[in-house]
Amino acid sequence: MKVMILAAGFGERMRPLTEHTPKPLLQVGGQPLIAYHIEALAALGLDDLVINVAHLGQQIIDWCGDGRRWGVRIRYSREPEPLETAGGIQRALPLLGEAPFLVVNGDVWTEYPLQRLLTHTHLPADAAHLVLVDNPPQHPLGDFQLTAAGRVVARPPEAAGLTYAGIGVFSPGFFVGMAPGKRPLRPLLDAAIAGKRVSGEHFVGAWADVGTPERLQTLDARLSAASGGTG
Repeated sequence: MKVMILAAGFGERMRPLTEHTPKPLLQVGGQPLIAYHIEALAALGLDDLVINVAHLGQQIIDWCGDGRRWGVRIRYSREPEPLETAGGIQRALPLLGEAPFLVVNGDVWTEYPLQRLLTHTHLPADAAHLVLVDNPPQHPLGDFQLTAAGRVVARPPEAAGLTYAGIGVFSPGFFVGMAPGKRPLRPLLDAAIAGKRVSGEHFVGAWADVGTPERLQTLDARLSAASGGTG
């Protein structure tokens, strides 16, 4: 299974940190966020990676290189400007092939066992499988609800659901028919959920959306303490 790591965003809420450093290269626990993903993928033998880059993207290319030091191959999908999630994935489709592929947001940290997603290599041609987590304080109502049968459904207004973790498996056909350019993922997900084409699972372990300097600092302190470092 090929993997796409989303790393092209501006990181607006992380300013001023992201004025000179792209968010996936911000350090927690002594190494860049993106390194945790690459190490976890390499450990599973998922060695064909695509990273999209835009804002300060050359820094990511220079730091990750061709992936050889992790025993993986990294290719890059360059964007003239950040195309948001769906636009970025669509632009990278020629590098991702014709089989379902794993997508990971470059600005999350998690202990989710990615090997669970290897069972979703035969998704229908226009389907997706999402990892959902408990709602963080900054997103108290969440994004979607999950049925007992593992189907992702819409969250009714004012009803709590679960939060999309930024980790999932998508079939290339999920993006067929989408106009190229800057496109968010949520409208595509909403349409696919209405069409009963999205499955999901609930992960209750460690996960963090590193969206602000405060959250970055909190995660850094936690990981540094766990490793016996000083941060």
